[in-house]
Amino acid sequence: MSSNNKISLGTFIGIGMAMIATVRSVPTLAAASWQMFFYLIFAVIFFALPVSIMSGEFSSMLQDAGGPQLWVRTGLGSKWGFTTAWLLWVQIFPGMVMVASTLGPLLGNTIGNQVLGQNHWFTLACIIVIYWIITILNLKFDMAKFAGNFGVWFGVYIPFAVMIIMGIAALAKTGIDVNSVLGSFSSGKLIPSVDTLKYVAAISFIFTGIETLGVYVPRMKKSNDFVKGVIFALVAMVILNLLNAFIVADVVPKGSTELTNITQPIILFCKILGWPLWIANVFSLLAAVGVFLQLSGWVTGPSQSMIQVAREGLVPSKWGFFKHNDIGVARNVILTQTTCITLFALMYALPDINSVFLMLTNTTTLLYCVLYFLIAIAFIRLRYTQPNAKRPYRVGKSGNVAAWIWTILFIFGIFAIGIVTVATAGITNGIAMVVITVVMTIIPLIINSHKNDQWLKDARAYENK
Repeated sequence: MSSNNKISLGTFIGIGMAMIATVRSVPTLAAASWQMFFYLIFAVIFFALPVSIMSGEFSSMLQDAGGPQLWVRTGLGSKWGFTTAWLLWVQIFPGMVMVASTLGPLLGNTIGNQVLGQNHWFTLACIIVIYWIITILNLKFDMAKFAGNFGVWFGVYIPFAVMIIMGIAALAKTGIDVNSVLGSFSSGKLIPSVDTLKYVAAISFIFTGIETLGVYVPRMKKSNDFVKGVIFALVAMVILNLLNAFIVADVVPKGSTELTNITQPIILFCKILGWPLWIANVFSLLAAVGVFLQLSGWVTGPSQSMIQVAREGLVPSKWGFFKHNDIGVARNVILTQTTCITLFALMYALPDINSVFLMLTNTTTLLYCVLYFLIAIAFIRLRYTQPNAKRPYRVGKSGNVAAWIWTILFIFGIFAIGIVTVATAGITNGIAMVVITVVMTIIPLIINSHKNDQWLKDARAYENK
């Protein structure tokens, strides 16, 4: 690779921050009150750092396209590689509904109608109608490139900046509000409690997607700068998230947090500072555009893994998942996933928006836990099956002690997150989440057991047309 294509440490840090930065997680982090500090530190040590470091070694060792699917396939075989690709795809079914659920409150606040924004039927309608519009646009245009250029500004940078500026001004004016979610401080409030354990998954998975940073290792000027860049990006994101969550928790009255409504604190900031409410309306509109563009970027991204496995003959050829248009979009894959997302969205027929939001978040979390467990096992297994493979970036200079330490930390984090998520969800929600996760994990294993040579022949015949 030419030196012109190499990226510096500073550029890498910027990429990392843009990849994991989101204001959608701020209300959930704020809802944990003073315990947000513990949960975020836990998320970094037992989740974000281990998976980042593992992905760095994976990506330097296996530089072909494929990401987690390639890593697991190399370490555990094609069956589990296919399962990984499948899980990367199906997690967007509940995940995109969770993200899209912020559109209802944002659009309601854009027109100054907060009651409409918190109406579950309006939220349901927004998710289904807007996601289908996004789907149709993605079938016709290269929306991913457009979304990548503008979505991060509307969905991340501008909202973060507005929140911080207004929040600090409000905090300076009022100080700590004892009647807020934050409330008065005592050292005992820093220790996790049963009331806030339900937020562990959502807070930990603020960093979901950080494993994809590993793909940049081959392009870095110095591969050893990878860990420095990851740590810097994580520290910066922890500070940004804590600062925002802290100032938000200080203005939202205790017991009134709206997890899907990121405009709620902006409205409260306006009232405290005596600023016009049109600021909140404009904020909502910009954030809604950001969510729209970010959703658009996700429509085709995860589906690429399914297109790839379809080309490899791992899914029934009659599904037509290998068929794509001139911009590389597979119509059958996109329409299938949008239909499934619509079905998951029907959960918003239930009136308790906060509970539905958490259930969707937690279901996505459990699917990711299975995926991350496979990555962890593949990582440590490759140390023994391919000990002499070239690793430009390696965890630990020699031996496997460092690799085992990070693997154990990661697996502990995965199981802790999964167990707490199910245990705090309630019996009905917990059973539903586990059933969905088990079914979604078993399906690719069943498909693999019925694999037919004709699937690959059909896929190759299509590519050679």
